[in-house]
Amino acid sequence: MLEANNITVRYDDRRAVADVSLHVEPGDVSAIVGPNGAGKSTLLRSLNGSVSISSGAVLLDGLQIASYSRRAIARRIAVVAQEAELRFPVTVMEFVLGGRFAWSNTWSWENLRDVEVVNAVLRETELEGFADRLMNEMSGGERQRAVLARALATEAKCFLLDEPTANLDLAHQAAMLRLIRNRCDRDDAAAVVVTHDLNLAAEFADRVMLLKDGNAIAIGAPQDVLTPELLREVFELQILVDAHPISGAPRITPVHNRPG
Repeated sequence: MLEANNITVRYDDRRAVADVSLHVEPGDVSAIVGPNGAGKSTLLRSLNGSVSISSGAVLLDGLQIASYSRRAIARRIAVVAQEAELRFPVTVMEFVLGGRFAWSNTWSWENLRDVEVVNAVLRETELEGFADRLMNEMSGGERQRAVLARALATEAKCFLLDEPTANLDLAHQAAMLRLIRNRCDRDDAAAVVVTHDLNLAAEFADRVMLLKDGNAIAIGAPQDVLTPELLREVFELQILVDAHPISGAPRITPVHNRPG
């Protein structure tokens, strides 16, 4: 579906991403975790061609991503950014309908199919009652759910999500990642999620990439990557890892030694 083969991204003389490979398969959720400045968002943006790579290759369905038009990429890959930037007021319905642009033609407005898809994702993201609300009148968490709804409305098979649970309370964090997990399980879609929340990554991801200074320190199943030794190496902090009592997934707790 989507793969990065030994890609490097440079900003002038600085390597933001260094020789990283990632293969995204249908049905899988991959999480990219690491400290601030590790290159997580840069790596994510390179996967849909938004950031140019210096070397290596990004392939979408076996073809170089640069060979696709932006509209063709938008039909296959949907992006959820950290926060919606709105220069003028639009309703939630109008904003989410914008996710259908890749399927429209030059001469028409939205059609019945577009409206049906949008109404379905508004229900799915618990925003049905907000359809007529202006985006700039909503809370940060509500706007973030609308950003996810817009991505789901594309009907893409691959989702790139940059801190999708930012500004969400605990219940909506779990609900959002459950929506993504369900899409991948039900529709054979795939997702790559950048997150700072290691416990959410452990619960919802099939594969975790641990990134530091642009380098992939480890990639694999959560229980193989989210170990005390690797986390200490990356975050330079003592970490306790045990098993969640219900799911059995790794449970990560930073250890802070109090003075005295």
